[in-house]
Amino acid sequence: MSALLTVLAPILGDVLKKVIPDSDKSREIEREIRLGLLENTDSLEAARASIIKAEASSAGFLTSSWRPILMLVIIAIVAMNYLITPIIKIFYPEMPLLDLPEELWNLLTVGVGGYVVGRSGEKMIDKWSNK
Repeated sequence: MSALLTVLAPILGDVLKKVIPDSDKSREIEREIRLGLLENTDSLEAARASIIKAEASSAGFLTSSWRPILMLVIIAIVAMNYLITPIIKIFYPEMPLLDLPEELWNLLTVGVGGYVVGRSGEKMIDKWSNK
């Protein structure tokens, strides 16, 4: 959602300047729209977090561990492509190297980034609640 806000903000400002000639009023409306988008972003992030929390606390093995399993599979693919295959290619140069789709990298980045941010948030909340 923040990416959408980044893209829409300049367009929004230009449109408001054309529609509303009063610069103070157009800035006020633009500020209110940005605030509304940011508030919506918070509610979307809260919904995502509650889904992940519900999955992680689920009694079903597959429901609670599909995200970590997916991350491990992607990490195994990356390790195979960039650690193991180059060593094997020394002895068997004809071994093909499979390209990773960009979507796989994005998924890994989001997954690992979400885990790091989530763990950091948990630690901060623990410190603040202990004070």
